[in-house]
Amino acid sequence: MDKANHSRTLETICSRADHPKHDPYGSHVMPLYQTSTFRFENADAGRKFFAHEPGGASHSYSRLGNPTVQQLESVLSEIETFDSEISAESMAFGSGMAAITTALMAIGKGKRILAQEVLYGCTSQFLQEEAGEFNIAVTHIDPYNLNELERTLNDHPDTGLIYLESIANPTMRVCDLPAICHLAKQHNVPVMVDNTFATPYHLRPLAHGADIVAYSTTKYICGHGNIVGGSLTARKGFFERYEIPVYRKNFGGICSPFDAWLTMMGIKTFPLRMKKHNENALKVAEFLDTHPAVGQVWYPGLQHHPDHLLATDLLENGVGGMIAFELKGGYEAGVAMMDSVELCTLAVSLGNVDSLIQHPASMTHSVVKPDVRKRTGITDGLIRLSVGIESPIDLIADLEQALEKAAQPMLVK
Repeated sequence: MDKANHSRTLETICSRADHPKHDPYGSHVMPLYQTSTFRFENADAGRKFFAHEPGGASHSYSRLGNPTVQQLESVLSEIETFDSEISAESMAFGSGMAAITTALMAIGKGKRILAQEVLYGCTSQFLQEEAGEFNIAVTHIDPYNLNELERTLNDHPDTGLIYLESIANPTMRVCDLPAICHLAKQHNVPVMVDNTFATPYHLRPLAHGADIVAYSTTKYICGHGNIVGGSLTARKGFFERYEIPVYRKNFGGICSPFDAWLTMMGIKTFPLRMKKHNENALKVAEFLDTHPAVGQVWYPGLQHHPDHLLATDLLENGVGGMIAFELKGGYEAGVAMMDSVELCTLAVSLGNVDSLIQHPASMTHSVVKPDVRKRTGITDGLIRLSVGIESPIDLIADLEQALEKAAQPMLVK
């Protein structure tokens, strides 16, 4: 091994996520700087800090920056770029939506955003209902039709951003990210990717041409369901170009020190958890695919998935732990199944070590207009399952008994 050119692997980076680079007391674990404000040594140190001059204080107020939060940001940049020569920087937020909306407002102001239509419900609602109030025009695109995307770019020279989800929530479609980024570069349009479902374990969008990546760190990155957080990672210089740090400062969206500290604790086991999520999800998807109460399973690891070949080529280490499936009994069957699960937790969110199940039509995507849901495949019988790290035997047994009860309304009819 060439030690001089050896870069650390994801497993090693994550296992040392909470190791401070410089701690005056030599702490092995990053301390939790749970403070609102920081003391200046003298007036000149405070003056230099706010004047951005050398020799000033390192911190002033935790809404502007905090050592614990900055440690998390450093780790997030490293796990996004560990196997590339890309120079990146990260910003931690109080939620995934704080990260996403801050970026959309900063980049999209006075311009047009081309966004795929199938999106996380709150992102979709923001683009449809609030973006216009910030002088942002929105045009929905089909990211699986590159010819249509090119026509849309030609028709809208005011486009300032293409917004995508690497794996669509909740339909599990996978977009051809390298091809879209190549097309965007020809039009000098940046690409933003919500990579929450895929995570850096399966996909690192910057390496495929994206300019900025968003995560709900609440999900797989922390992984234990005990924080709400978000992040942005971008190529060096991108944040400053669009003044995103100023937006975070003035909107007040920074991550809290305690949530940052807990997130780093979760990152230590991130690769181990992702491996198990992926293994379990494939077994559960194969079970669901043969069940008589299930009409369709959306999981990129199954050969009949429309994006299976693309997913296996683009994604690494499998295709993730998220599954969507369609119940033949529709809305009533969906509700019946939600009321019948015993091991799976009936809850929104995803990426926990325990399995979470929900019914998008009545829950996360109820804010999306019915015609949009229908057009984008979010049907009344669609179920979203975040597969945890429990025994797959126990998971399948629970799903089997719940599916049997969900099928009973069909039998009565």
